[in-house]
Amino acid sequence: MLKPAQLEKLREVISENLRVQRDNDPVAYISVGTALQDAVSKQNHAIFARRGCGKTLLLHHSSRSLKPELKSIYLNCEDFKRHSFPNVLVEILASIFRELDKNISGWFGKKKKLKQIIKDILDKLKTLHVNADAHEEEVRSRSASEQHAGFDAGIKIDDITFNAKHTAKETQEVERSFRIHRQKLQELDLWLPRLKDNLRELFAASSTVKGILLQIDDLYHLKRTDQAFVVDYVHRLCKDIPIYFKIATLRHSSTLYVDREGQPIGAQERHDYQPIDIDYTFSNFPRTLKQNHAILLQFGAQAGISEAQIMGLFKGEGFDRLVMAGGGVPRDVLSLFLHLLNETVQNEGGKIGKDEVRILSRNNFERKIEELKQDSKDDEQDDLIKGIYIIKSFCLDKKNNIFVIEEKLLQQNDALRALIYRLLDYRIIHSCATALTHKSAEGTFQAFAVDIGCYAHYRKLDGRFNEIDVTHAAAKERMRSAPILDQTKIDNIVASLPGHGQVELLAESMEEEASEA
Repeated sequence: MLKPAQLEKLREVISENLRVQRDNDPVAYISVGTALQDAVSKQNHAIFARRGCGKTLLLHHSSRSLKPELKSIYLNCEDFKRHSFPNVLVEILASIFRELDKNISGWFGKKKKLKQIIKDILDKLKTLHVNADAHEEEVRSRSASEQHAGFDAGIKIDDITFNAKHTAKETQEVERSFRIHRQKLQELDLWLPRLKDNLRELFAASSTVKGILLQIDDLYHLKRTDQAFVVDYVHRLCKDIPIYFKIATLRHSSTLYVDREGQPIGAQERHDYQPIDIDYTFSNFPRTLKQNHAILLQFGAQAGISEAQIMGLFKGEGFDRLVMAGGGVPRDVLSLFLHLLNETVQNEGGKIGKDEVRILSRNNFERKIEELKQDSKDDEQDDLIKGIYIIKSFCLDKKNNIFVIEEKLLQQNDALRALIYRLLDYRIIHSCATALTHKSAEGTFQAFAVDIGCYAHYRKLDGRFNEIDVTHAAAKERMRSAPILDQTKIDNIVASLPGHGQVELLAESMEEEASEA
């Protein structure tokens, strides 16, 4: 049994590293694949994963693992999340060159000419910091009352009918937004060749620095319509210069590339950058389990606690269940572990088992809903809450934690696909399998698990709820018999939707929990 002082040390180590900060004490990134190797290479990359999977940690750790001739510049797009275009691009460029200015002597030498080049660039960027963005905001405000906007794709789901047809006004607004962006980019575009010449002068003057990794973290914080333009300019800036971008973001909440009027804007996957996927999902649960196990052991080692002592805090299926409850996301898993460490281990002197995780998972589900509300736009919150209600109601009605959707339906129904992707990003549902065949229907399907907090009110599942255990070797085979969520079933649930989705969503679980007592 661990001593109180050891438990306190473990709690301290994990708490201080739950959210990675730039100037925190170094924490190692646990890589079970090639992510770290890719992150330090002279190649453009986009790092995709849900929040809490270690994107920021990978960037910081890779900066400490660079060859001497490589340097890194780190930017967090959360610093620019409420800034409008093109000022957001100007400010990102200014941040890059301020970092170069700070390191110019160490990286490029003490030549006075180089210092003046950076000063001239920063002065130029100040003049480009315009206030004409108000025009775009006026356009957005005016069109907001005219159009049906919803999710990130600009699709309103009228009463959750999942009708993906755009109105003419929606299409016009999207095109108008891109036209305005192009107009504002003209001066920056004209300046780009000279800017690249200045960068070549810097590299030519250096005998040590042969490349820079430009780390752009949390791109999804920028406005969706701005992202492709920012990526486009960064990509063109880096081209034919030894600067390589590493963009970290949520895959389904980001637009890195678009094609407007036959003109490509942004950077295209596999052509302009290579993807690094560090999201550990239920589709390969052993791999996800291994990753979370290694991370927990690393923190245990920092606290002077052995593997046997760490795993001795669990009983039965406790650790596997903890990873399930956290959706495989390390930050969520560790947050739940800290709570259980306090409530179960320290206060009660017990061990963490399946029941302890079940009780906590319901509160965790409510926290995820609150997080979704805080991060989503006002005009999409209600639709997202109703979407959660639809999926939760379907799973409880079918008494199954896994549901499948035909891939053809997801491809054809933009609104349904947008909903599913958003709920994946917010860990309300979890990806379990793709290209899955079903025993009772033709076609291929994607399988998803609803968060265990949705059915945590059941004290006993036997005979009441069928839980396909994603940790089991036969899980994929059992998924082939999982209930199919199709358009007809969605429409039937929509017809009985309550007026206040979130209130009903949470009250329903409270009533069911009370009936279990």
